[in-house]
Amino acid sequence: MSGAALGLEIVFVFFLALFLLHRYGDFKKQHRLVIIATLLAWYLCFLIVFILPLDVSTTIYNRCKLAVNSSPAENNGSYVTLAPSSKQKCFKPWSYIPDGIMPIFWRVVYWTSQFLTWILLPFMQSYARSGGFSITGKIKTALIENAIYYGTYLLIFGAFLIYVAVNPNFNLQWNQLQTIGIAAANTWGLFLLVLLLGYGLVEIPRSHWNGAKRGYLLMKTYFKAAKLMTEKADAEENLEDIMEEVRKVSESIKYNHPLRKCVDTILKKCPTEYQERMGRNMDDYEDFDERQNSYPSEKSLAKLHKQVIYSVQRHRRTQVQWQILLEQAFYLEDVAKNESSATRQFVHTFHSQEPENKIIQYFYTPTVEWYWECLLRPWFYRVLAVVLATFSVIVVWSECTFFSTKPVLSLFAVFIQLAEKTYNYIYIEMACFLTIFFLSICVYSTVFRIRVFNYYYLASHHQTDAYSLLFSGMLFCRLTPPLCLNFLGLTHMDATISHKNTQPTAYTSIMGSMRVLSFIADGFYIYYPMLVVILCIATYFSLGTRCLNLLGFQQFMGDSEMTSDLIDEGKELIRREKRKRQRQEEGENRRREWKERYGNRDDSTRSRAVHTDQKESSFSETNANRPLSKYTRSNGKTERDRIELLQDAEPLDFNADSVNDDPLESDSGRYQPGGRYLSMSRSKIFDDV
Repeated sequence: MSGAALGLEIVFVFFLALFLLHRYGDFKKQHRLVIIATLLAWYLCFLIVFILPLDVSTTIYNRCKLAVNSSPAENNGSYVTLAPSSKQKCFKPWSYIPDGIMPIFWRVVYWTSQFLTWILLPFMQSYARSGGFSITGKIKTALIENAIYYGTYLLIFGAFLIYVAVNPNFNLQWNQLQTIGIAAANTWGLFLLVLLLGYGLVEIPRSHWNGAKRGYLLMKTYFKAAKLMTEKADAEENLEDIMEEVRKVSESIKYNHPLRKCVDTILKKCPTEYQERMGRNMDDYEDFDERQNSYPSEKSLAKLHKQVIYSVQRHRRTQVQWQILLEQAFYLEDVAKNESSATRQFVHTFHSQEPENKIIQYFYTPTVEWYWECLLRPWFYRVLAVVLATFSVIVVWSECTFFSTKPVLSLFAVFIQLAEKTYNYIYIEMACFLTIFFLSICVYSTVFRIRVFNYYYLASHHQTDAYSLLFSGMLFCRLTPPLCLNFLGLTHMDATISHKNTQPTAYTSIMGSMRVLSFIADGFYIYYPMLVVILCIATYFSLGTRCLNLLGFQQFMGDSEMTSDLIDEGKELIRREKRKRQRQEEGENRRREWKERYGNRDDSTRSRAVHTDQKESSFSETNANRPLSKYTRSNGKTERDRIELLQDAEPLDFNADSVNDDPLESDSGRYQPGGRYLSMSRSKIFDDV
């Protein structure tokens, strides 16, 4: 099993990152380089979280093996000495990773993620958002936009470098310079990590507790519907304005203008209905130089191109989100109606538009659905909220006390040390995994929830743009290393925190000794995480939500008059959409019933028509063999009447001098007495015009 656990987790984490990226990104429409870069960033960050517990168990085994093989005189008390009977307990864990693999693995993963977050992803972010029409133009724009960005971080790194150079206690070496760079990156990440962690520790348990309240969820959905309708109308209006500008540009720049290729590129990014309206203006073949019109520059066209990409993406996203929100609102209303059902079978107002899986449909029957949605799910969410709240309390306590080694106050460190005494590696790995997994959920879920106006927004159902995907990859790569260091500090596996001269984990050895910057190792890393208490209190009392509400950004607050108005507006919008969909389904049902009721009758009618055609064809074949004298003017009145019914008689010409009672007697082009044609009479030809 040596290395098998590492290989399995590498494969599992890859498919997990691919699944999440498929949920938020669009593999068909977005550029492949954007998908690959984001996938690599997410994959590396998730991989660090899943592999770190294996590193902890391997390190504990190596400590045990080193203590067994070394005598107390040799280690001088540096390592933990074991009892004589402890040799039997010091066995190799099932997930043991051989020596030399983990340092190389962490070095590759860490420096690749740092290259992505500080160099490649910011450049690709500006490149993807650029409105240039060529690769060179996009690269130039990306370099200009990132000049200030890179300059800021070079300034920060230079400040650390000057501090180390001026201090006479330090001799500048490559390892120390590397440690300074890692410390600068981790300081920035830890600053943001505590902010996101303080929000997630409170909001995640509270959201699950509120998830058990049907009325609360329905009111919040109405509130979201009102806000989303406003955003949807704004997106449609913005798209109309941008398309009007594109139309004017398309009409002003003719087919023979040098910038016509740029206009065609912009038109390709427009929706299909707008492309049909704005075809190429090929009516005027005059040279563009002969006209004295003012034409837009390439720079203005690049700006317009950027606006088109943004407005189209925003319009498409709001349309999809509106449909998803409608489904959620309809489902919550169905749950509220079915709670008082006597049959205990869940009845949907509307059938699902997507085909359901037959296996799920077989097991998840209407009765099972009723028991789950109306009876079991609220209690499950309440129990889960209590468990998550307990974890949050343990994390907050450990963040405030993990620097204390005698006595050990951090609960996570207590759990790990108890398991270390018995060398229960499975328990160690499970405890480490649950701890770091909960910390990651609190941080990463906040990254998925936050929204910076319309510039950064992770929208599910393939509606996230390239800029937001790359930005999320940057955040993950910057937050994960300090998150892992914070986890190692909580469990006292970091020698900087535990103040023990024991063998460090492979991950800590890659980070280097933070003693190079003592004010960071002994100050910022120790006391800054305590700020999470203040952030949790602020999140619990919704101080951020209240501040945003005062600034004019409507937030869901139960005691706000604006919230009540938006709930009523959203409720009316949902009711209107519900009536519209009911009318559509009623129309489809009527058409289906009509086809089922009169389908056989239509088939019989068609068969009779075919039979009649066969009779008429046989009749015509029979009459074709008869002499032509049958169809001369000597035929009787009855024969002519029968022919008249089968043919369309010519209209009578009431302007003629003499009107023939029998329209079959004279065709439209037949010569009449007096040298005139009936339909070509020169007198009063244009009376009907």
